Amino acid sequence: MKQTTLADQVVVEGIGVHQGRPARVVLHPAEAGAGITFLRTNLPNGRERLIEAKSHAVRDTQLCTVIGDDSGATVATIEHLMSALAGLGVDNVLVEVDGPEMPILDGSSRLFVDAIDQVGLVTLSKERKVVKVLKPVRVELGNSVVELLPREAGFRLDVEIAFDSKVIGRQAYGFDLEPHRYRREIASARTFGFMKDVERLWKAGLALGASLENTIAVGEDAVVNPEGLRYSNEFVRHKLLDAIGDLALAGYAIQGHYKAFCPGHKLNAMILDALFADRSAYAIVEPMRRPARALGEMLQPQPAFAPDLN
Repeated sequence: MKQTTLADQVVVEGIGVHQGRPARVVLHPAEAGAGITFLRTNLPNGRERLIEAKSHAVRDTQLCTVIGDDSGATVATIEHLMSALAGLGVDNVLVEVDGPEMPILDGSSRLFVDAIDQVGLVTLSKERKVVKVLKPVRVELGNSVVELLPREAGFRLDVEIAFDSKVIGRQAYGFDLEPHRYRREIASARTFGFMKDVERLWKAGLALGASLENTIAVGEDAVVNPEGLRYSNEFVRHKLLDAIGDLALAGYAIQGHYKAFCPGHKLNAMILDALFADRSAYAIVEPMRRPARALGEMLQPQPAFAPDLN
């Protein structure tokens, strides 16, 4: 139940899916209690800014999650890296990024996971704490609904989506967040978009780095990508991937149950705001262990981070 960090630094490079600019990311090990912090470099006049990866730093949720500070420094599309860190149980990292947007890589979190797995994790001296959900919290936006519910241990996510597209339709998926399951079931699920929206997004200065190498392109009757889907329900799995990353902005691991119908980045930000707005809805505690399995194995609670509210 101790905190973790990386055993060594990790370097990842690519282009941003929306602005199409190259970005170099260096993940540095960090001390216990540091949490996840972004070091935004290459700002005008050679400036650098530290931005905490916490819900109060969210600046935009249109198509991706953007965090920033009062100086105007921002980092966009952080959700895939945050998802990888939460999915693998990484508590403390300094994320150095030299551009305004994280690289999209292959559109999933798999390459972030692979890079982290190459160096591995180390256990630190301080105990891990969690945000324990004490009572139901719910937010709605149009037909979309997101809830956080109490749970005895760990973090479970159940997501359902419904699109007016015969390629996607209605899909549901749920699982308990554990590193081995995250690697196998979620990490490879790619972001997706509709071909009919491409021209509109380009005119708005968005999706400039999108391609069939990093996005599932959904046509009227079929997926355009020649290799097809990685999972038959890859769309809802990616929604889970995004939710894990967005909820990692809580600042600690979450002990609770996330249930959502047609969620998005905005709803995920709203549910964290609603949770932390009600002091009776949560507590910052040391996590409870689940009952022992055969051979005495103890299951740890599943990480997904949050703001230091003490």
